[in-house]
Amino acid sequence: MHDFRREFLKMAGLTVAGGATALLNSSQARSQSQPAAPVATGQKRIYFDVQSYGAKGDGTSIDSPAINASIDAAANAGGGTVVFPAGIYASYSIRLKSNVALLLQQGATVLAAPTPYDGLSTGGYDTAEPQGPWEPYQDYGHNHWHNSLIWGENIHDFGIFGPGLIWGKGLSRGHNEKTLPNATAPGVGNKAIALKNCRNVILSDFSVLQGGWFGVLATGVDNLTIDNLKIDTNRDGIDIDCCRNVRVSNCTVNSPWDDGICPKSSYALGYARATENLSIANCYVTGDYELGSVLDGAWKRIEMPKGRVGTGRIKLGTESNGGFKNIAISNCVFESCQGFALESVDGAIVEDITFTGVTMRNVRVPFFLRLGARLRGPKPQTVVGTMRRVVMSNIVSSGAAQLPSIIAGVQDRPIEDLKISDVYLHQVGGAGSDMASIQPQENADKYPEPTMFGDLPATGIYARHIRNLELTNVEIATESPDARPAFHLDDVDGADFFRLKFPQSAKSNQFRLKNVSDFRLFGCHHYPDAREGHADDKTI
Repeated sequence: MHDFRREFLKMAGLTVAGGATALLNSSQARSQSQPAAPVATGQKRIYFDVQSYGAKGDGTSIDSPAINASIDAAANAGGGTVVFPAGIYASYSIRLKSNVALLLQQGATVLAAPTPYDGLSTGGYDTAEPQGPWEPYQDYGHNHWHNSLIWGENIHDFGIFGPGLIWGKGLSRGHNEKTLPNATAPGVGNKAIALKNCRNVILSDFSVLQGGWFGVLATGVDNLTIDNLKIDTNRDGIDIDCCRNVRVSNCTVNSPWDDGICPKSSYALGYARATENLSIANCYVTGDYELGSVLDGAWKRIEMPKGRVGTGRIKLGTESNGGFKNIAISNCVFESCQGFALESVDGAIVEDITFTGVTMRNVRVPFFLRLGARLRGPKPQTVVGTMRRVVMSNIVSSGAAQLPSIIAGVQDRPIEDLKISDVYLHQVGGAGSDMASIQPQENADKYPEPTMFGDLPATGIYARHIRNLELTNVEIATESPDARPAFHLDDVDGADFFRLKFPQSAKSNQFRLKNVSDFRLFGCHHYPDAREGHADDKTI
């Protein structure tokens, strides 16, 4: 365990032995945390057992008043650890405090209590706090935090630790469906964990089942560590919005109906703030399994309608007012999902991004880079953003759908300085010659999704409105013959291609160049070197 985690756990009242958190025996914890027990002068109580404050843990009694009382007691004592022994703690909103850690012991479940579809006239989850005039710039889920199972705002130095479970069974997921409550109704909760304007936070070693709109929503949180979470959910897994200095590692996220790990930079704080200094490492994201079957070990594949792929991806965007800066994504595994997305459509500055050491199977599009002009934000300051200095390397993708990878800026605002190397892209192929002649619409102001342009005239990579594009050691392969060129370039200024391999060992017609300047191709096996100062419309 890293030194900073040791220090945090000591501060929070968790003992550390042999590099791992020593879980407390529940009877010992209760004996140390009885509220009426005397405390000798100079001693400090550090463990606060929720059952000592009246929590039943029987799955039906509402335990949130007792849980909040134990949190208050720990905070009033200057800090400590609130312990959940084995049991099922049905709860409404649990309010986090500074210098207090929650420890969910083995066999402990925090259960989101149910509410009617139309909400409750009194009681239930905390009321969704009012927003300012910036509310229309992001959806309802991103605009509110208090209407959650567990929430904290303007607090610091706290954490939630496992190995227990958070089960959002009674939460809305923000869709208008009668099987779950209406997200905007009074007393209804829609997120498992929501944090706003916090600092020095650790979330580790617990599981989330059915997390509602978001399993974890962190907005304006600095110095955030998320490690070894297992999230099996019915919408987004982890959303990191307007946050700085964030480490996400060793997480498993199954989210068939929405994104797995999703950094954003919305306007939800009332101003544009970048998400920066973020790393995502050693994570598995998928949209392939039925809800709960990853956590229970069944790994039962979900039956999707024909042509649909579960979402389940890592995506930077769609909310993108502030920007994404200094981001490293490495050693991650994607399976049966939409692939990787990097998006700026609301004015965000995107720069200094690496995406490396990634494997993908059965994805819709291996990668989708989009600089667009939806421009959802305050006017007139919201203008088209930038995307530059992006490096992608050591990527393997197999069984991808017929759509190619997409790199698309907008007219007069190109994506800049993109390097792609050591990549193997295996596509299903099978497209006819009619698809090779498609002229995709710009759709500059549309919601960004890989399907936004429809069918595309390339097998491997479709690139439009780019400046300074470099590909090295890239192979495009197809399961079935495909009549489209491997690469379609449109409005590209500066393109270097070195040591490529093409589908079916093709020796010609693998490049379509439209308004392309300073193009160079060299070092390809069985394929002639080529240079073009400028090509209005040419096939090579």
